[in-house]
Amino acid sequence: MPELVFFSGTMDCGKSTLALQIEHNRSARGLAGMIFTRDDRAGEGKLSSRLGLVTDAVEVEDGTDLYAYLVDHLSRGGRADYVIADEAQFLAPEQIDQLARVVDDLDLDVYAFGITTDFRSKLFPGSQRLVELADRVEVLQVEALCWCGARATHNARTVGGVMVVEGAQVVVGDVTHSSDEIGYEVLCRRHHRRRMTAASARAAALSPDVLPMSNA
Repeated sequence: MPELVFFSGTMDCGKSTLALQIEHNRSARGLAGMIFTRDDRAGEGKLSSRLGLVTDAVEVEDGTDLYAYLVDHLSRGGRADYVIADEAQFLAPEQIDQLARVVDDLDLDVYAFGITTDFRSKLFPGSQRLVELADRVEVLQVEALCWCGARATHNARTVGGVMVVEGAQVVVGDVTHSSDEIGYEVLCRRHHRRRMTAASARAAALSPDVLPMSNA
């Protein structure tokens, strides 16, 4: 039976790489996929991996009806044997409902990829709806690591290397960025709670030791 599968994880854990691998494996067997994405780091209409792989995709806008788009594509003689939706956390809840309808009414497998929570540790609306509707939720096993070496479980937004916890939920950035830009970093829960990024940890390590107390 066709399924709606949600592959989730933190940033930098290989979600887009897996999406590209699924696309490669199925296209190599003669299948044709429809790829949706939104706000990919490589630009509009692209699905990319930090490993350097990239393919064309359909850029989803606020008002895009994904079910209607597939129906129109198929009615025009197009082909779609499965659907991939990357950066699914940026989709609206109603667009997730449309993906579920693609599975139920068009009998197509839908593979959605996205992070579950934002930089404030709050659920993205799209990810929340996927958890509610998906036939399966798969947590990716390629573990991203915090700067301390522990398993990264939280996504942090940084400005100039300093972690921030306020601002718009969606600001496009990456885990590779210059020190004066808005960027993202994966952290373990302990260091996310303490707002301690790799940059602040290095700064603390370079700080002079406290002078010893004199016995005089």
